[in-house]
Amino acid sequence: MSAEVFSYESLVHAVAGAVGSVTAMSVFFPLDTARLRLQVDENRKAKSTPSILADIIKEEGLLAPYRGWFPVICSLCCSNFVYFYCFHWLKASWLKDRQSTPSTDLIVGIAAGVINVLLTTPLWVVNTRLKLQGSKFRNADIRPTNYAGILDAFQQIIRKEGVGALWNGTFPSLLLVLNPAIQFMIYEGLKRQLRRGVPRELSSLEVFIIGAVAKAVATTFTYPLQTIQSILRFGQFNKPKEKSKLLSSLQNIKGLLVNRARKHGMLGLFKGLEAKLLQTVLTAALMFLLYEKIASCTFKVMGLSSNHYKKR
Repeated sequence: MSAEVFSYESLVHAVAGAVGSVTAMSVFFPLDTARLRLQVDENRKAKSTPSILADIIKEEGLLAPYRGWFPVICSLCCSNFVYFYCFHWLKASWLKDRQSTPSTDLIVGIAAGVINVLLTTPLWVVNTRLKLQGSKFRNADIRPTNYAGILDAFQQIIRKEGVGALWNGTFPSLLLVLNPAIQFMIYEGLKRQLRRGVPRELSSLEVFIIGAVAKAVATTFTYPLQTIQSILRFGQFNKPKEKSKLLSSLQNIKGLLVNRARKHGMLGLFKGLEAKLLQTVLTAALMFLLYEKIASCTFKVMGLSSNHYKKR
């Protein structure tokens, strides 16, 4: 595989990953709506995912579970394109045709995650605001917002809160690069184990299962930080008056974690985990399945299939 920054193989991985993730997220989007509502609205009781969705539909309408679909899909498409491209480009540059190892996958995953976070956080801040706009919260302290769309949200956030607000939640997001890094490390490791040194295409069932297992482990491990990330992106919390941005970010994370644990106990840090696992595991499994199939078909058309499997 070429180690050039711009290569057809990295582009194939990026496009396949973006298309797979957008399709999978569209299928399971209502589950993500339930998860986000539980994370942000502290006064909402932690019911089962179907109960939460039933409440949302009853209070806000039939299409409410798909509120904010377009900005989320735009953000996800850009984010996964960047991540898959960087992951496979960095991996090719590092390995130079050698066999990969779990430690290599983890380090490359972290590096790709950092690049992704710095480039795409503004999109995720905007899509979190748009997705929660018009929601009926149990928490009376949450102020309603009025954004006309993606561009208007960008303009209002910059005008009212400053450009820096577009990177709200960046620090926990940087810590959360462990999530996709762990996910890819487990996924690639399990894939190598299933192949046992023989370059072959895995079956759809094999890809679906190892994709689900990898995401379940990564999500459970990093979930408390994901909750804090959602709250920070939403932007409605008491900010400490620290001059240093790093100290302010650390104070925000510590304060939100402690406050949530004090109010709801340690299990409060995992509020919405059921909805998150249900959504993210199914989404990741379907995403990896579509990604592998799209990439495989494209590489076969390009005449690169055999070399492609040997180098992964």
